Amino acid sequence: MGSRETIIVEFYGIPRHRAGRAELPVVAGTVHEALLAVQRACPALGNLFAADARLSPHYLLSLGGQPFLRDLNAPLQQGDRLVLFSADAGG
Repeated sequence: MGSRETIIVEFYGIPRHRAGRAELPVVAGTVHEALLAVQRACPALGNLFAADARLSPHYLLSLGGQPFLRDLNAPLQQGDRLVLFSADAGG
């Protein structure tokens, strides 16, 4: 596991509404650790994880503007921005 760094989790759509904020700084070494920190700080988001320990199908993640992320063990670096979207977002 990598070192634990301060990263920013941004919220869009329903996650922003439920979190009651646009972003949250967290200290984490992996995406999984960051999501655990989000759950502790924003319990109204509900369970971010499915029964199989993957991201719940209700949510999507992007790291640094890259296409959607599936690997919750992906390491994080100081200054990374992890974006949490609602899977049903669209237009």
